Amino acid sequence: MTSSQTGRYLVLLEDDSTIIGTRELTRLTGIRCANTADAAGAGPGELFSSAGGIVLHQLGVALIDADDEQFANLTRAAGESGPIAGIEAERRVFAIGQPAPPAEGEFTWGLQAVRADAATATGAGVRVAVLDTGLDEQHPDFAGRDIVTGAFVDGQSAHDGHGHGTHVIGTACGPRTSQAGPGYGIAHEASIYAGKVLGDDGSGSDSGILSGIEWAISNSCSVVSMSLGAPTQPGQPYSEAFERVARRALERGTLIIAAAGNESQRSAGVIAPVGHPANCPSVMGVGAVDSQLQVADFSCGTVDDVGQVDLVGPGVDVYSSWPGAERYRKLDGTSMATPHVSGIAALHAQQSPDRSRALWTRLTQSARRLPQPGTDVGAGIVQAP
Repeated sequence: MTSSQTGRYLVLLEDDSTIIGTRELTRLTGIRCANTADAAGAGPGELFSSAGGIVLHQLGVALIDADDEQFANLTRAAGESGPIAGIEAERRVFAIGQPAPPAEGEFTWGLQAVRADAATATGAGVRVAVLDTGLDEQHPDFAGRDIVTGAFVDGQSAHDGHGHGTHVIGTACGPRTSQAGPGYGIAHEASIYAGKVLGDDGSGSDSGILSGIEWAISNSCSVVSMSLGAPTQPGQPYSEAFERVARRALERGTLIIAAAGNESQRSAGVIAPVGHPANCPSVMGVGAVDSQLQVADFSCGTVDDVGQVDLVGPGVDVYSSWPGAERYRKLDGTSMATPHVSGIAALHAQQSPDRSRALWTRLTQSARRLPQPGTDVGAGIVQAP
């Protein structure tokens, strides 16, 4: 997985200062920004076609094209008292996953490990947003489900032309009884909000992800699951824009869960730091374990004081749905662990109407502790209520 920048910038506006901050941004740069409050559901590309920037009004973040002088003006403003809180380069992000070596038994090993196979909760009444490569809505296992789709990739529909999105949605919200194999889904009666923020090539950008998060919050989703990210270096600061967004989401009752990343090679003594945006303190970062409940060789870990693994989930040989005639596939990755945590989060949310920071606490306190060092596995493996 490689990381790059798009050439655009994220401008973080102070809390409750979106209108004033937008005016100040225009005053400092001359850039006219379109506001998502006036164009609900529109993707970044659509809004950029008529303006030099976008303001995601629910999140208090603007995305802009800026030259060197405009960037310098905003950087100075961010260092002063005012409505501009910060500015950072927009990143490209990628689906986190890789093919694995069919599944046996009534339920996948993953569902058994998180005790979802015996759970009475179903996720009914809970809205789960999965921001990824979309969903194959024609997959027979999703027939009759409550599904809402959104597309935030320029020129592409919400249909999954990659496969990664359908796979992770299957784990989080697919069936516990499958037509052609073991039950593989956790919150099998939850409402599915499938947001396409990664293109059919498996890549996307911060702006697409933030647009998807705003869409999820606007639709009162209790859980946002993101099996995506970009690698980081030890000691590299987390994104203040994503951290502020995640805190604002928690305040509105939405928990954001993200994959820690696959850059480690633990067998060779290499543990890579948690990637973006899972390294933000208010984003729940998820690592991966195998069927022996050992930390996966590839799973990123807590190596400094910037990002940490908060929970782990099954992430090796994970069987789930796949688009087209193939129907099912097994994959490895922290991408596969993340929807296990997101699905369990939906089960906990169903049992308690308090869906703010208390949901984070319930997930970590009910987790099964593992014998590995806490720096590797955080609170332990997520468990169903």
